[in-house]
Amino acid sequence: MTTGTNSHINVADLRKQLLDLEKVLWVTTHEGKVEISTTIPSETEHGSSLPAIPLSSLGDPAFSNRYGLHYNLYAGAMANGIASEKMLIALGKAGMMGSFGAAGLSLERIEAAIRTVQQELPQGPYTFNLINSPSETGLAEHLVELYLRHHVTIVEASAFLGMTAPLVHYRAAGLTQNPDGSVVIHNRIIAKLSRVEVAKRFMEPAPVDLLKRLVEEGKITPQQLELAQRVPIADDITVEADSGGHTDNRPLVCMIPSMLALRDQIQAVQQYSIPVCIGAAGGISTPEATLAAFMMGAAYVVTGSVNQACTESGTSDPVRDLLAKAASTDIAMAPAADMFEMGVRVQVLKRGTFFPQRAQKLYELYSRYNAIEDLPGDERQKLETQIFLRSLDDIWNETETFFAQRDPKQLQQAVADAHMKMALIFRWYLGLSSRWAVNGEKDREMDYQIWCGPAMGAFNDWVRGTYLESTQNRHVVDVAMQLLTGAAYLSRVRLMEILGVRLPADLSMYRVHS
Repeated sequence: MTTGTNSHINVADLRKQLLDLEKVLWVTTHEGKVEISTTIPSETEHGSSLPAIPLSSLGDPAFSNRYGLHYNLYAGAMANGIASEKMLIALGKAGMMGSFGAAGLSLERIEAAIRTVQQELPQGPYTFNLINSPSETGLAEHLVELYLRHHVTIVEASAFLGMTAPLVHYRAAGLTQNPDGSVVIHNRIIAKLSRVEVAKRFMEPAPVDLLKRLVEEGKITPQQLELAQRVPIADDITVEADSGGHTDNRPLVCMIPSMLALRDQIQAVQQYSIPVCIGAAGGISTPEATLAAFMMGAAYVVTGSVNQACTESGTSDPVRDLLAKAASTDIAMAPAADMFEMGVRVQVLKRGTFFPQRAQKLYELYSRYNAIEDLPGDERQKLETQIFLRSLDDIWNETETFFAQRDPKQLQQAVADAHMKMALIFRWYLGLSSRWAVNGEKDREMDYQIWCGPAMGAFNDWVRGTYLESTQNRHVVDVAMQLLTGAAYLSRVRLMEILGVRLPADLSMYRVHS
């Protein structure tokens, strides 16, 4: 088959050849024309090979071997069960992995999810999210106890700003020793973060002071204290770039090189038997982005926003429809419910909802006034009629009931501190707005909080005009396979360009195919 500028080619046949990723292809030049075939060229022909690129070859086999995966990809957690049991099961049965969105759910709901997933995936792979929540200091501890009790052997730790006792407890409690003295790690941690200073703490062994405290409390043994000083806190670091939900809006192309360099520096000192793997998240929604992450040295990639619009996600159909119409510019930053007082923000969809503006209004009022009673009359009336749709007194009564069961310490602090009481009332709206979206509440459409990054718009652009344009056809495994297949296909295209072969436009991009 020829691909010369003036020659006629069969685009469909050539695409089929390029997509036969398990076979080695040969590019030869004959009388000024280029031929591509699976036949090894003769000694008189000048030829170059395009290697086979099975999807399993993308990324670092250390990651896939560690978790028993076929592919170096997993679906990151999305809170409130949006990354659902159904999603984890579908991915696990396809040789990939999903992280259950435990944040925002009750311990009883999380425990039920564990039972469901373990029944369908008794050998894995799956992981459950362990989120840092500064406003609920005991939550991580209760989650760790739950995960240890049910033998959840992989957690995805997210939103952590430093090392905590629950994290160290989970890691150290799963350490044993082989007869040859080597350390056996039973409890794995994948840390999702975006800051080098935080990554450093996860790449190093656990702090000795925390380990000693855990020994004193009887949560780990003296031997586990010693073993914990020989392994990093995290097996893998997911570098989270501009993404939905909690994000620093940082560019992946700047972060990956810095994280890889840090990993290599620490490895040179610690000499771990298996170095920490560095993965990429945020913006992974097209074949080009997927390939770029792998080419920068990412051991694995993590998808996020695109999964929320899939049929297996735990959100509502109205939210899926809004996501499928989103452009990369249809996003905004808004105050976060779990770190409201700290001024932390999350990235959300702004198309079809007033949530970003209303949430920002609440934070402005919180910053300006010290108590609900200090609010001007007109401001309070606007809150009650436009945002809360109820009196603030009613909201406080409901908040009291909630925190009396969920976290009595916060309630006690709020009773003594009017500014904290104000924060809890405002967090009522911020917390429920995501649940309204997940449940598809009919009278709250304009208050939906939908976590979303610009990757959603890029995905929609890519699949426009294909069967994946409809949310009814978006399945999490299929989306992942299209991304991996597209990345492998494009790697061949780029290799051909290096060899001086310029393909027609229809072949230089990967098109979604069924």
